[in-house]
Amino acid sequence: MSLLITKRCINCDMCEPECPNDAIFMGDEIYEIDSTLCTECVGHYDKPTCQSVCPITNTIITDPQHIETEEQLWDKFVAIHHADKI
Repeated sequence: MSLLITKRCINCDMCEPECPNDAIFMGDEIYEIDSTLCTECVGHYDKPTCQSVCPITNTIITDPQHIETEEQLWDKFVAIHHADKI
């Protein structure tokens, strides 16, 4: 599952620098998450850091359009970070 930043976002700038996959970026109005890079911090942390640092509860949620298993998230993590070494 990748995550989704909802319209509750107040653009506090807390999440973007915390993302270990550089999946968070400023969109037209609020921060957004690139689902091809989001691993919900699998391979880095026990839980998503963006959710941990977000001051507004339930602003960053599971993206219903991008449901993935933990195994798929691990595969994505390996693909992302293996590409960094090539």
